[in-house]
Amino acid sequence: MTEPDIESRKADHLDLCATDDVAYRRRTNLLEEVDLVHQSLPELSLDEVDLSVELLGKRLSAPIVIVGMTGGHERAAEVNRGLAAIAERRGYAFGLGSQRAMQKRPETTSTYQVRDVAPNVLLLGNVGVVQAAQQTTAQIQELVDAVGADALCVHLNPAQELIQPEGDRDFRGGVDALTRLVTELKVPVVAKETGNGISQQTAERLFDAGVRHVDVSGAGGTSWVGVETLRAEGAQRALGELLWDWGVPTAAAVHFAANAGHVAIATGGMRTGLDAARAIALGATAAGYARNVFKAFVEGGEAKAEAFLLAVERELRVVMLLTGSRNLEDLRRAPRIIGPSLRRWLDA
Repeated sequence: MTEPDIESRKADHLDLCATDDVAYRRRTNLLEEVDLVHQSLPELSLDEVDLSVELLGKRLSAPIVIVGMTGGHERAAEVNRGLAAIAERRGYAFGLGSQRAMQKRPETTSTYQVRDVAPNVLLLGNVGVVQAAQQTTAQIQELVDAVGADALCVHLNPAQELIQPEGDRDFRGGVDALTRLVTELKVPVVAKETGNGISQQTAERLFDAGVRHVDVSGAGGTSWVGVETLRAEGAQRALGELLWDWGVPTAAAVHFAANAGHVAIATGGMRTGLDAARAIALGATAAGYARNVFKAFVEGGEAKAEAFLLAVERELRVVMLLTGSRNLEDLRRAPRIIGPSLRRWLDA
């Protein structure tokens, strides 16, 4: 379908995601149904707790990914550069928003370029699976090279596209595109949902296609169906209202991805270090934060966004001590109690 103004759409997304109006309304990410068991004799010092982890060939100081949110608009440059600088200072991973705008309007490339402020960060590029299916590997590699990305997120977002007035409607060829890119691209591929989660069946199809890293982006955080609903009118808006809470909750999606053999990044409604601990206990390797970091950045720039992420680190470290977990491997083995709603998903 035609795209009347991709820059205007990017601006709409930024404005909407700076509020809570686009959150899931009833569904949660179900991480609250993971109770980690308190240990009164942890035999640990807080300083001994090790948050570091390897992801996509780079060592992170903490299992935190600032998830791809924006690009392709003049305001996006400030956001990307500010958040990437935080990731560089703190040793996190950083993701870019969809690079589709770069191809439509090459003059927006600078809004994605952050290597001068984040030379060592684990940097994730971003392209839609529909666009990947329509383009050659060489064209996709150009997007990766233009920003110096260490890996490429290929985002899967059929629910968002179907509500977006100018969105895609044909989702054939995605599996073949992923198989090709895994084989031919010079960097690893990360399959990334955009707020509706990964099912067990999708996780298995991705693994069969050769993908080994998945950003689950589950239901319970930002509803991108909701974002597009607020931009839509008439029948499209009514459809979006119906499907606002559609998706697989983050907690279940993490389990499905890890169970299928993937390195899982838990995104979708991540708010605290306790959320990260719960997700890692379910099998995630790292936790991704998006709208809450962006909101903090809008409210108080780099200082407030960094303070938010430092609080996440502090909370995670304390929870690890209270579960007797010296490192993230210990946390994955920590005893946990699963609540009934999440158990229903895991047993399905």
